[in-house]
This record gives sequence, structure tokens and C-alpha cells, in this order.
Amino acid sequence: MNGGCDKFNETELKNAAELFRKKISFMLSVADLSQLPTDKLAEIAFAGRSNVGKSSIINALFNQKKLAKASNTPGRTQQLNFFNLDDRLHIVDLPGYGYAEAPEKLVRQWQKLIFDYLRGRVNLKRVFLLVDSRRGLKKSDLEIMEMLDKAAVTYQIIMTKADKTSSKEQEQQKKKLEEEIKKHAAAYTDIIITSSVKGSGIDILRAEIAALI
Repeated sequence: MNGGCDKFNETELKNAAELFRKKISFMLSVADLSQLPTDKLAEIAFAGRSNVGKSSIINALFNQKKLAKASNTPGRTQQLNFFNLDDRLHIVDLPGYGYAEAPEKLVRQWQKLIFDYLRGRVNLKRVFLLVDSRRGLKKSDLEIMEMLDKAAVTYQIIMTKADKTSSKEQEQQKKKLEEEIKKHAAAYTDIIITSSVKGSGIDILRAEIAALI
């Protein structure tokens, strides 16, 4: 499935695929906003609950296995991880959220770091919010959506792990998400359904990102 996004033609998809074959390199991890790189390049960010498949999606975009590292340990990824794509785009891997066992103080620190970054980053073109297609939106996802609305940052929902659900289940979950999106001013209407295992939807996601720069 292409996630319902049919707005890209073959040339646009081909050009986007070419862009994501360019050199991608890890830049730095940011724990304090004073460490942020310059805002000269366009920037996109990925956000999502812990274990939603964020690292897998980022790796799939570049056909790599270890570019973004997944962690099952609460609190291990507490920083904003920046990557540079061919000196044309910054890609930011935001800290995973939603660990029930994470200390409340740590959760507040994550939220403050993310919110301060979101509201002050003028070159941030879009946040891609990842949602597990099997589980839908959780309370922590809704909190992040409200945070993005408040920061006036455009965001787009990416459904992950589509290989673990049927087409019928995907459509049902997609309709629920579309209804929730209507309540959020900063939410982009198109939802992309992806599977990092099968590669479905990755070409659409690449084209969506390429269109932003």
C-alpha cells in the first residue's frame, strides 16, 4: 500500500530515491539547545513512542541497517540525534517517549527538550509522527500532538509495522487517525502507511521529504 498518497509521479519518486542514495552522516547528539547546529539547512524530525519502529524507518529510508540505533532501554536515547544528508537536509531523531517505567522527572526533561527545540527551530519543515498500525494513538501520542499544535509545527502521521496487520485493519486504523487529525490545527492530512520490513510506503515518505527541500 502507498498509504493513500498518490500525489507523486514516477519522476518525483525516482528523484527522491536518488536523493536518499546521497551521503548521510551522523552529526551530533544534542542534550542542550546551546549545542544545536546552525539553522541554514532545512530540517525534518521523526518522533514516536518507544519501540514504534522509528530507527527502522530511518534506516529503511537510506537502505542501511545501523544508521539509527534502536534501544530497548528506557532513558538511553535522551538526546536529539542529528544526521546530515548531502549538506542539503538535517534529519533529527527525537527521543522516544511513552516508557511507562521511565521516571517522571526524566519524562519531563524529555518533553521540555523536545518542546523547546520545536518552538524555536525556524528551519524545521515538518515532524513525522510515527504510530504503530497495530495499536493506534496512545495518550502519550496525543500529548505530543498537542505539543506540536502549541508549537505551531506542521506534522504528519506515519503508520508503522503495516506488515503485522491486514489491509482491513490498516484502513480501520487509518480512519480513526483521520478523525483525530481533524481536531489538530498543525496536523497534515495525508497519512503514510509503511513497513520497514517490506519497504512499503518508504518511497512515498522519501518523496514527501524531498518535496520539502
